[in-house]
Amino acid sequence: MRMPGFIVFVCTAALAASLTACSGATRPQTGAGGAAGFDVTPTSPAAKGELDSFTWSLYAEPYTLDYALAYDYPPNTVLANVCEQLLRVTPDLRIEPGLAVKWTRPDPRTLVYTLRPGVKFHDGTAMTADDVVASLTRQTDPATGSPWGSAFKNVDSVEKTGPLEVTIRLGKADVLFHELLAASPGTVVSAASLARQGKDYGTPKGSLNCTGPFSLEKWAQGDSITLRRNPAYWDKKLVPKSASVKFTFVEDPAARSNAFLSGAADGGYMVPATSLGQLRSSGKGSLLFGPNTAAANLAVLDFHGPLGNLKVRKALSMALDRKNIVKAAAGGVGVPAKAPAARGAWALAPEKTATLFDTLPEPAYDVEGAKKLVQEAGATGRTLTLATSSLAPEISVVANAVQAAGRQIGLDVRLKPVSPDAYSGIFVDPAAREGLDLVVTNGYDNTPDPLEFYQYLRTGDFGNYGKWSDAAFDVAFDRANSEPDPGKRAELTAKLQEIALRELPVIPVYEAPYSVFLGKRVTGAPTGIAQLYYPWAATIGAAQS
Repeated sequence: MRMPGFIVFVCTAALAASLTACSGATRPQTGAGGAAGFDVTPTSPAAKGELDSFTWSLYAEPYTLDYALAYDYPPNTVLANVCEQLLRVTPDLRIEPGLAVKWTRPDPRTLVYTLRPGVKFHDGTAMTADDVVASLTRQTDPATGSPWGSAFKNVDSVEKTGPLEVTIRLGKADVLFHELLAASPGTVVSAASLARQGKDYGTPKGSLNCTGPFSLEKWAQGDSITLRRNPAYWDKKLVPKSASVKFTFVEDPAARSNAFLSGAADGGYMVPATSLGQLRSSGKGSLLFGPNTAAANLAVLDFHGPLGNLKVRKALSMALDRKNIVKAAAGGVGVPAKAPAARGAWALAPEKTATLFDTLPEPAYDVEGAKKLVQEAGATGRTLTLATSSLAPEISVVANAVQAAGRQIGLDVRLKPVSPDAYSGIFVDPAAREGLDLVVTNGYDNTPDPLEFYQYLRTGDFGNYGKWSDAAFDVAFDRANSEPDPGKRAELTAKLQEIALRELPVIPVYEAPYSVFLGKRVTGAPTGIAQLYYPWAATIGAAQS
């Protein structure tokens, strides 16, 4: 997982990210401010037939197809169908066996994975333990420059202990590491192909040799990426229903919506929020909403200024008109966020969601009370600087709402426009945060475990942008991360949620479901964020038999 960088409904590469929105079960949701309700379901209706091909719209061209460097929606949306992990995140946000058929934990610091027999790479060679070792250890090599390297921080060794067995030894118990083997850190590729391709691996010049239901046929840089069905795919439940998939890249939200309406694209994830109403009523296809693990937050970047006073942080939170923010930023399809890590992150222990998340109070909206807190803090008239950017319309919406809220309670919130690249830099370069008090963040968990989000509030963590520190939080985190039982771990994670809500190192704003548009000729797609690691294209087929 990644502590939030800005991703929302359009995203950019190189952002740090994290967490959540809706449960895996189908359930009605109520849009903010009286907006029409919306249903959240993990899958669209099943396909009724096969296709020769379909076209899928991405909001940007992948900057890489190297699994070790893939850290954003476009590359992972493609790779989910080509390369696979030791574990798999399902459409209803569960973790199940993938290329590892089973695993054991003989002690808290040892993980043993038994690999699935008979799995072949796209070139016909057999997957072995050597491939797993090479794939995982490559992400820890500084020469690779993998943003996933931090996931391996507690890994002492990755060793082949049998032809189809890999043993990982940890410096200390780390449940999150095991779970992340369902995401990019657990990807397995051919070791021989890595050695053969060198620097071309994952670029338009190179090729991919993985185990997924599709293989990479062609990457026409600047135009499209084409995948071809893998006839020897091991998972008979996910044999592709389409012979090929073509990905196109459309950055402009209006142009992308027009591609859906005209049929130039059969479908796409992360539908532009500004087009939800138009697509919903167009009659050209289906707009569906699925489980998400993303929420928009305000991350505090400077605890030495006015926001170092808890009363000011609480006041700013209380002054936010979240229902109107949902209307403007998410097309009314969303809800005010109750916590920094929202509801979808609790899917690994759904029996705990009702008591640990649903019972949280709705965020308070009390302008007069907020104004009083600012006065008590002696902060009336103080200046706060919030970064804003053209990277995504949602950033400006939230930034303007924060500025208006500050004005109402006696704070001078000044907006600092930065370029999209510079906005991304805020999340990876401490120097880029200088002079800033706040930044709008929105990111996702790679796994449906809220603990993945809260790790980025630990003292000294790279995702702890404001260098917030709380000793009780750190102790509680280590306790939770050493508990393998999901239910017990959820109870311990609730303590982290409690501290975060009390201290507000990040201020929750809103959460929205994942979105997908399907044209009339296709169906069968998973609807939620699991599509980043689940072979979603394999289930898409003809809507009519």
